[in-house]
Amino acid sequence: MVDQSQSRLARRLKAEVDGDVLFDAFSRGRYATDASHYQMMPLGAIVPRSMDDAARALAIARDEGVPVTPRGGGTSQCGQTINHGLVIDGSKHLRKIKSLDLQNKTCVVEPGIVLDDLNRALKRHGLWFPVDISTASRATIGGMAGNNSCGGRSLRYGTMRDNVIAIDAILPDGMPMHFGEVAAGLGELDGRPGKSLADHLLSIGRRESAEVAARFPNVQRRVGGYNLDALDPGRNRINLSHILVGSEGTLAYTTAVELKLWPVLGKRAVGVCHFGTFYAAMETAQHLVKLKPIAVELVDSTMIELASAIAMFKPTLEAILRGEPEALLLVEFGEEEAENKSRMRQLSELMGDLGFGFDRERKHWGGVVEVYDPALQTAITDLRTSGLNIMMSMKDQRKPISFVEDCAVPLPQLADYTENLTRIFEKHGTRGTWYAHASEGCLHVRPVLNLRLEKDVKAMRAIAEEAFALVRAYKGSHSGEHGDGLLRSEFHEPMFGTKLVRAFEEVKDTFDPNGLFNPGKIVHSTKFDDRSLFRYAPDYHVDDFVPQLDWSDYPGAIGGLQGAVEMCNNNGACRKLEGGAMCPSYRVTRDEQHVTRGRANSLRLALSGQIGTEAFSSDEMAETMKLCVSCKSCKRECPTGVDMAKMKIEVLAARAKKKGYSLRDRLVAFMPHYARYAAWIAPLLNLRNALPPMAWALEKIVGFSKSRSLPEWKARRFAPKASAFGPSEGREVVLWADTFNASFEPENLDAALAVLTGAGYRVHLAQAEDGKRPLCCGRTFLSVGNVDAARAEMARTLKALKPFLDRGVPLVGLEPSCLFTFRDELAAVLPGDEAKRAAAHAMLFEEFVLREARAGRFTARLAPVAAKVLLHGHCHQKAFGTMGAVEGALRLIPDLDLDLIESSCCGMAGAFGYQAETIEVSKAMAELSLLPAVRKAPDAIVIADGTSCRHQIKDGTEREAIHVARLLASSMAAAEAA
Repeated sequence: MVDQSQSRLARRLKAEVDGDVLFDAFSRGRYATDASHYQMMPLGAIVPRSMDDAARALAIARDEGVPVTPRGGGTSQCGQTINHGLVIDGSKHLRKIKSLDLQNKTCVVEPGIVLDDLNRALKRHGLWFPVDISTASRATIGGMAGNNSCGGRSLRYGTMRDNVIAIDAILPDGMPMHFGEVAAGLGELDGRPGKSLADHLLSIGRRESAEVAARFPNVQRRVGGYNLDALDPGRNRINLSHILVGSEGTLAYTTAVELKLWPVLGKRAVGVCHFGTFYAAMETAQHLVKLKPIAVELVDSTMIELASAIAMFKPTLEAILRGEPEALLLVEFGEEEAENKSRMRQLSELMGDLGFGFDRERKHWGGVVEVYDPALQTAITDLRTSGLNIMMSMKDQRKPISFVEDCAVPLPQLADYTENLTRIFEKHGTRGTWYAHASEGCLHVRPVLNLRLEKDVKAMRAIAEEAFALVRAYKGSHSGEHGDGLLRSEFHEPMFGTKLVRAFEEVKDTFDPNGLFNPGKIVHSTKFDDRSLFRYAPDYHVDDFVPQLDWSDYPGAIGGLQGAVEMCNNNGACRKLEGGAMCPSYRVTRDEQHVTRGRANSLRLALSGQIGTEAFSSDEMAETMKLCVSCKSCKRECPTGVDMAKMKIEVLAARAKKKGYSLRDRLVAFMPHYARYAAWIAPLLNLRNALPPMAWALEKIVGFSKSRSLPEWKARRFAPKASAFGPSEGREVVLWADTFNASFEPENLDAALAVLTGAGYRVHLAQAEDGKRPLCCGRTFLSVGNVDAARAEMARTLKALKPFLDRGVPLVGLEPSCLFTFRDELAAVLPGDEAKRAAAHAMLFEEFVLREARAGRFTARLAPVAAKVLLHGHCHQKAFGTMGAVEGALRLIPDLDLDLIESSCCGMAGAFGYQAETIEVSKAMAELSLLPAVRKAPDAIVIADGTSCRHQIKDGTEREAIHVARLLASSMAAAEAA
């Protein structure tokens, strides 16, 4: 229910501010959570287009008496970026580099710029900003400053506070102020705004200096409370910006940050130190730092076990693991090449001197695996920085919960601290997962709990109190990296003492006497275990219904769909803008609505009734899902495995049950049924592309955009009368003739058949038992949510394939979206042994060719056919990790110069790129990297295995892309002609 003040605020913002004003239930829900276990529904959110818009929004909120919370990537693990007032999201537009001083190695940036984006811009100048936190692909500089972020290499580069030179900010009363370095006497501030504020702050610092010296932990990783030590009157100069660093948006709204930059890292060396016991690893960390590495990072056995089950991390572990370690310490050096090797020798010698060897017993078992390969080093970094999401990938309602996660203790006490903390966990019936910054005595540890249960919430309270007491006993910090927020603010008094907590409150009240800037954080906080603020509050409930697909691998209602949706931990890996393929719609729009996290939050809130009745099948949910192209990138790249493509099918099915199917839905879904008839009138159907009035009429009637050509029907379908080809004694293979290639590009299937028979294989064509309508994988039906029709098609197909599957014949296909239906959705639609067997035997054409070549069975001769080849991967090839097979198959061709296009989704995604309402987003996706890369290589042959991908490339560049089968066929033909 929108109250009067909320409605008035929304009206004023829409009238006076240029930006997205988001006050609907779905939008508010998407801003109600961050990467913590908390949830606070805001009044609304605004995404300002400029800093002037942000300032105006602040003024309106102040007039209306509404609290404001600044938000960047929304990756906070302590609830800093959520509140009940107005959220100001600066991550979409407030991301400029305002200035760059190469001589002095500094830059000034807007707070919404993402760390990875900044470093990509700096790299060309040989510089970087080195506070390299694990969320660098989505965390903003403003959020990092607000949190005093640290990063894995803080051993060398320090924390955010050590690298912030100055901050420009708007105070709660609307006054702009520059916070930077000043003399202790503040004379240079005379006559300038903020002089009285600075005077008051220094008086607090002067008054509390002795208490600060006595109570502040002497560890680098202390980010709790306000930085009163920055106001030390004993210094000649004081940096006032450091009182804002770590203040979590409670004191001022940042408009610009001046940063200290460093030269980029050169060649590195990584020593993967193995340990037979966790205690031995922790005890050794204090000795390893004496070699002056730039980082020493922990990976424990739990993380190894979970990561080994995740496709994207398994190859990395296979490359670096020896035996079964209980812990790894990743020791990184970043010096000159010769010095790196010298340090690595010293590392091996030190491990030996400490009694470790791979031939020793468990307590002293261990050693070093040296890694110099940059690609493997990057993969190791990706594994380490994904620690949080890997830990959260447990398919259970019990999850590793962050609340004692980033306590920091002096290194000599690290081993005893971890052992005693483990005993605390065991005492309360749980265990912890461990990873991260061993070099700083700051380990990320999360007890495994189910916060839906009162008993586990009580256990969390007990563990927190005992753990923080332990930290204080070791003179450590209870907040070592992730800040205070809703989580740790309550515990400041036992940590810092009553006197300093009152001083923190005085700082807050000096800046913000009306308490309108992110209230309840750092001071005046709620109880950290206030369940009314939990994502899964006491009244959290999901109504049960029968899902369309099998979700039984997950816990919870709706056959496990609840648990699958709740796998999203809001850490925001889907918000990355480069690298991998997730999430293409977000890369275009940069809207929280159009990112996997935003969709997952909408689904969770809808299923639990928090955003209205029947929200799951509502128009708002349809809008939320509209730009999901079902690329499946999240299935692979989201470390918690949120499979949004599969969830979209459930939404489409629920909506179809409520509203039925449109004419366009039916045309798309039933194409496999009418395709063979379309071939009879192909010239007539193809007139649509030649006659603009027909294109205009079809857009009005059906919704296919008039500005996009449709695929050309071929009068000659791929429909051989024979059912088998090639030598009768050849090894058997079934060729899957999908509807798209058979109807629009039969030459691809011709080429595949020629390659396979030419290599001596006995090729069977998968045909229906009745010999009539061609078989179908069900993909087109799933794309509109018609699961019943897909199920019928799949059952018909499995029956026809059974004789081949019974004798283990591979099923080989050309179109990735169709072939991977056998490997993915088939088991969800028709769970059982037959589906599993089909999945096990289904292979892409290039997978089969490469496998057979490596086994010495692919005997066809190949000759050079092209000097330069450009390869674009279909989303599903990337999602299932088969791009290596495409490259491998192409490299069988002699003298081939092959380049892989680093791209996300091409933007076509079946019918998505043809729809009038999504065509512009489709084109924008293609322009992110794919089409520019094709244009830059005018002489290259372009390979794209996806039918849609080839169409997008043709429309966007007027270049013909071909399937890998055609290039292999040409190579075979050239060899035969030679």
